[in-house]
Amino acid sequence: MFDLRSTGELPTLIPGPLAARQAGVAPATIRKWVQLGHLDPAGRAGRAQLFRLEDVFAAERAARGATDDGRARRRTRRATG
Repeated sequence: MFDLRSTGELPTLIPGPLAARQAGVAPATIRKWVQLGHLDPAGRAGRAQLFRLEDVFAAERAARGATDDGRARRRTRRATG
């Protein structure tokens, strides 16, 4: 897979499917983040939503952190309960 981060130059705006590929998530995940307000499109090209790659990476980190926090809480409750 071509990794845009490794080039040192990030394009200004990229379409959702490419953003998803770069973040290692499904395109449906990008759409869900938009629906939930975790990610805002930065522009449009016709009907396609365009995103800043750094915004997509920030949303991915936040989603991963929320998942990790939830797992840690569940483990703690089981161990203490």
